[in-house]
Amino acid sequence: MGCTNCSVSKDGTPKGCGDKGHCSSGSCNKKNTFDWLAMDDFIDPNAYPMVEVSFKKGARKDFFHLPDFVDAITGDMVVVEAQNGHDLGRITLSGDLVRIQMKKKNTKEGNVKLKVLRRANMRDLEKLEEARATEHDALVRARVLARTLGLDMKIGDVEYQGDKRKATFYYTADGRVDFRELVRVFAKEYRVKIEMRQIGSRQESARIGGIGSCGRELCCSTWLSDFKSVNTAAARYQNISINQTKLSGQCGRLKCCLNYELDMYIEALEEFPKAQKLYGKSGKAELLKVDIFKKLMYYSVKNENGRYLVVALTKEQVLDIKTKNKEGDKDVNIFHYQVTEETATKDTEPEVAFADVTGEIELPELKKKKKSRGKSRYKKYKSKKPSSK
Repeated sequence: MGCTNCSVSKDGTPKGCGDKGHCSSGSCNKKNTFDWLAMDDFIDPNAYPMVEVSFKKGARKDFFHLPDFVDAITGDMVVVEAQNGHDLGRITLSGDLVRIQMKKKNTKEGNVKLKVLRRANMRDLEKLEEARATEHDALVRARVLARTLGLDMKIGDVEYQGDKRKATFYYTADGRVDFRELVRVFAKEYRVKIEMRQIGSRQESARIGGIGSCGRELCCSTWLSDFKSVNTAAARYQNISINQTKLSGQCGRLKCCLNYELDMYIEALEEFPKAQKLYGKSGKAELLKVDIFKKLMYYSVKNENGRYLVVALTKEQVLDIKTKNKEGDKDVNIFHYQVTEETATKDTEPEVAFADVTGEIELPELKKKKKSRGKSRYKKYKSKKPSSK
């Protein structure tokens, strides 16, 4: 389904605005997949008889058998089998790319039982739009009923089946919830089959979507499909302050992006010596942090006045002090090894010569002189005024 900004082809199918799920209206598919094999104009006689179908703008995807009598390609809206009736979705992948996608998601071909029935017609699309239009009102009403019954649960999303025979309510809860009375009320009010499905907070954010603190769409709602465990050790490796409000995403859990550069940080930290404590004249020096970009290690050292100061050392200097401590020399003056950040960056970063392309024009010459309009008007008035003789 496309938004008003999307260009439409002759058959009414939206071409898309090319925002890859970052559409301001949220009407484009969120987890789009580019089927580069479908761009080639050739017929494969041994084509893979499976397709990937997306439901509700990419919120849910599943695999189906594609019979030979169904003439459907990537991007077509199709009617597929469901456990109770039929559903409507868009083909996002076809051919050998589906084989790779099934291998990635650990889905065996024998476990896929449902198949594609036919291509969708205009009546099917109208019925799907009617179902999508009633989902918001059903979500608001469901939250009111759950609060009235005193259930400790949060209903995050509602998805109607394409034939409007079944409605799936996605909710999050801390533990088990007895929602039997709620299902009875739902079935009596909506006159459809009700399915309650509990999901995690990360899955809820992926379905709802939103904007992260980085200013971009949430990774879980656009491209991230595998949720890996994230702990505070990832923040410690990257020298990030342990602030729960800044490290948590919209789901209330630690941000998935903490794991993106973790391997690079761990690999870079292996080059530094493991020296949590150093000994010198002023006593024990403890490691505060390691800056992998400036290649410095920061230690807290007590000076003669009894105050703790932060001393920056290179890894070579730390190795030198560590070897002296192993030999029994603990009277090293650590302050003599201190390195400033300016000298460290000069040694590591090459100097870049910048050319002065401004020319000989200076800023005062570029400023235009403002004319005083009041004086000029006074002069004109004085010249026109007749002399009193």
